[in-house]
Amino acid sequence: MPLHYIRASARSAVLRGSIAAGVLVLGLALGAGSAAASEVIVGLVTKTEVNPFFVKMRQAAEARAKEKGVKLIARAGKFDGDNEGQVAAIEDLISAGAKGILVTPNNSSGMLDIIKKARDAGVLVIALDTATDPADAVDATFATDNFEAGVQQGAYARKAMGDTKAAVAMLDGTPGGTVDTFRHDGYLKGFGIAEGDPSIAGAAITNGAQDKGQIGMENLLSKNGEINAVYTINEPAAAGAYAALKAFGKEGEVMLTSIDGGCTGVRDVKDGRIAATVMQFPYKMATMGIDAVVEYAATGKKPSGFVNTGSVLITDKPVDGLDSKDTAWGLENCWGD
Repeated sequence: MPLHYIRASARSAVLRGSIAAGVLVLGLALGAGSAAASEVIVGLVTKTEVNPFFVKMRQAAEARAKEKGVKLIARAGKFDGDNEGQVAAIEDLISAGAKGILVTPNNSSGMLDIIKKARDAGVLVIALDTATDPADAVDATFATDNFEAGVQQGAYARKAMGDTKAAVAMLDGTPGGTVDTFRHDGYLKGFGIAEGDPSIAGAAITNGAQDKGQIGMENLLSKNGEINAVYTINEPAAAGAYAALKAFGKEGEVMLTSIDGGCTGVRDVKDGRIAATVMQFPYKMATMGIDAVVEYAATGKKPSGFVNTGSVLITDKPVDGLDSKDTAWGLENCWGD
């Protein structure tokens, strides 16, 4: 064979090999792209990452995501009330290609723009624990009926106190969140009083933190030593309130109640530090949220409206007319340990 034919054949073989290699690389790249595109990403944005309630929510979401074969990206505000941190987290999740975002808003009306941006991009957005304002800013809300939980707390306090004249201290959470508003208003309704009633001895902002609960309670007791009933936004605030009451020598004399249902809080009820608490179920919110995003990714079906994940009054001193469970049941069903 002439030399130029041999060289031409060699060049042709090299060219065919290069084309085949290129097709193989392209195929692998396309396959990798398809695999990446098929991965379902779920975002979880909680108020903080240290509150036991949100720790349990994240743990439940992680377990359910692993079970369902989806990727969870969990983010949180730096502190209770960190609206800007949550907005930035959702922005990042949109960029990451999240199919759904589960969020517990620090500010119920402060995240409306970023939530709209997410939904406009085809992301399913579900509020957990805390409703947005307006409620239909998100596709759905999976949460405790916080107004009803507040009613349960207030109704128990009033019934347990009998005919005793009340002087009530209100240890609130963080202004701007529907959870705080609903629980506060629910307690007043359950207790049978309205905002501005003279039996309300005062109020303090605690941000749901134990140290601020203690400071707030100390300040209120310094102004009014007759306080005999205390509403608390959650169990950390209640623990702070108890520390203050003890420092003033008033532990056991004040009707201290709360909402959460964490194991520490239930033990505080068992030990007599708190008279009663209302248990909620963060793990149920999280697992329902993961399931909803998985279904949306598979079928395009979206949940809608408010879904009540339930609440149970926990006390070892039940009162007539109110359903409750004892602390033995509470310790079997609590969260946080």
